[in-house]
Amino acid sequence: MSCFVALAGEVPYADAHVLQQAILAERIAGTIPDTTLLLEHAATITVGRSRGADANVLEAGDTPVLHVERGGDVTWHGPGQLVAYPIIGLEGRRADLHLHMRSLEQAVIELLDRFGLGGLRDSRNTGVWLPGTPLPQKVCSVGIAARKWTTWHGLALNVDVDLGVFAQIHPCGFDASVMTRMADHLDDCPSVTDLVPLLGETLATALEIAPGALVQPDGHTPAAVLAAIRG
Repeated sequence: MSCFVALAGEVPYADAHVLQQAILAERIAGTIPDTTLLLEHAATITVGRSRGADANVLEAGDTPVLHVERGGDVTWHGPGQLVAYPIIGLEGRRADLHLHMRSLEQAVIELLDRFGLGGLRDSRNTGVWLPGTPLPQKVCSVGIAARKWTTWHGLALNVDVDLGVFAQIHPCGFDASVMTRMADHLDDCPSVTDLVPLLGETLATALEIAPGALVQPDGHTPAAVLAAIRG
């Protein structure tokens, strides 16, 4: 059993962070099943645990900058980007954080395949890339954290985001020109909302968790979301 939670609107990153922590505590306690949040953020820059990551914030302007627990460098989140936070227990052979990150990448690669896009891995850098000229470009960023073998944080897939926002940072330590989006590779790009159930399906397969119902809570407070998870 698992649960996929679709949050409506542009969710402030700070609110989603509090929500993740509440779900994480319940999942560790065993009171709820594996749960994946699927959402779109309001504009935010997050700084991971990589040494020197702060130096890759160039000109944030009015965009909030938050330091978070995930691995990795600096990332931008905001409208036009589909974010997934799988909060799941890793057991047996799945108790492998590197395997978990590769599985997140695989879910995105399988999603891109449905639209005829050949997603790529880079053995030196996490995330998913698309063929580009002269070099592949990054379409999805991956960064995770874990507590008591339960994962949180996750992935961010650029759907139809304004790529100009990445000039605020060196995304994952790269020049902003490395970033791309699905909309640049498709004549008819699906919306973030359209992709929510599809990403839920590919995540269930790649993470080897039971496909679950897609619920849409009335709000994104911990109380509202936990009530929706419990049914």
